[in-house]
Amino acid sequence: MNHLYETEFKNWVEKEKKAIELINVVGQLWFERSIELVLFRKPLFDVSSSEILAHHHYARQITEKEISIHETLALAKAIAASNLAPSRIDMGRLAVEWLNEGAKFSTAHDFILSKLSKYVGKDKMQLQSKDVVLYGFGRIGRIAARELILQAGKGEQLRLRAIVTRTNSDEDLTKRAELLRNDSVHGAFSGTIIEDFKNKALIINGQMVYMIAAKNPEEVDYTAFGIKDALLIDNTGVYRDREGLAKHLASNGVSKVLLTAPGKGDIPNIVHGINYQDADPAETIFSAASCTTNAIVPVLKVVNECLGIEKGHIETVHSYTNDQNLLDNYHKKSRRGRSAALNMVITETGADKAVAKVLPVLAGKLTGNAVRVPTPDVSLAILNLTLSKKSSKEELAHLLNEASLYGNLVEQLEYSISNELVSSDVIGNSHASIVDGPATIISQDQQSVVLYVWYDNEYGYTRQVIRLAKMIAGVIRLTYY
Repeated sequence: MNHLYETEFKNWVEKEKKAIELINVVGQLWFERSIELVLFRKPLFDVSSSEILAHHHYARQITEKEISIHETLALAKAIAASNLAPSRIDMGRLAVEWLNEGAKFSTAHDFILSKLSKYVGKDKMQLQSKDVVLYGFGRIGRIAARELILQAGKGEQLRLRAIVTRTNSDEDLTKRAELLRNDSVHGAFSGTIIEDFKNKALIINGQMVYMIAAKNPEEVDYTAFGIKDALLIDNTGVYRDREGLAKHLASNGVSKVLLTAPGKGDIPNIVHGINYQDADPAETIFSAASCTTNAIVPVLKVVNECLGIEKGHIETVHSYTNDQNLLDNYHKKSRRGRSAALNMVITETGADKAVAKVLPVLAGKLTGNAVRVPTPDVSLAILNLTLSKKSSKEELAHLLNEASLYGNLVEQLEYSISNELVSSDVIGNSHASIVDGPATIISQDQQSVVLYVWYDNEYGYTRQVIRLAKMIAGVIRLTYY
């Protein structure tokens, strides 16, 4: 028995060494060439060796393929030896293809050149960085700031240049810096934040971000801070129509606006991965829709395209938000005045109507409602659908799992096979939708189905916002998923 222990432990140590090698390769590719490697969307950059090995275990579970650190390290080294353009490459997909097809190639390098031939040559992708301004610094604003900083790399994509709040005294800067450093839900920021009182700025991981005070959007001159042609992300929710959001465009230095809430009127509501290709390049104001819309639309799209949806009801079990009261007090909307920390609160959701804007084929087929519950983050959408075609739990599992691994929705969809998944497990998940596979229910008629879809309504949604921001800014790299 001791021999088994020693053998297993020795094997683990060797894998840890390989993981450290992979970390070095990943870091060089990211900072020197803007090439990002992920493993079925799990990050390989800025993570520990143990986390990398855990990601490999996850990859083996969801693909039922013996993907190991040895394969991914060999493939990563082959990528490093190739003249690839800036790109985002899923090592999970490459590893599966290598296990299936590797025997046809003499070396891993030949395999990489065959699979990524369209990516060879730095001239294939020329990136021009885009200045970003965050208007508002609440829950979404702070998570967006963290992610924009952590995803900066060589600085060839989005650059966070300024954050606008109502005041920016020294005390305000100190308090906002502390809220950015430590978050009760998402933990400590993995970097450095220095208050620069002289310049009214925060220096975050070496990036100077101006803290600008303004009470109205149109009164800011961003060019005075060296900011030009910026994308402004409005996460205050104060303005949701074209007239209000256009006030940002009246400011010097802003060329486009992205709202982190459902837009009203003719503002295009975009769920990245779904209808982003419909966006007019000449448009200057966009909406990233709601967190719930981003969560349910990817699942609805897959199910409708494969099996058809006759009708359905969406019930959202949503964590409480800043809009609710901590203790009972007056609120202009029904029930929301009651203590968010003590009550389940029935309230309305516009997700059913928002779906129609993103997926017009489902217009008039869905109803929706919501229940706010006493948890600070992570929500659950329950999709009760009537299908056009008969199906089975196994077929649904296969369709949704395949969509989560390969194709256009891999950043949006994750398929969970865990029988023990609970809401806190989803905190920090970058996907818009996490389908709870074991929880799926299908009736005896094989056409009535209930799907449970988890989502981090703060972090997962913010990652969708940043994906859309990159598309609007024109800084999306080549991708191999």
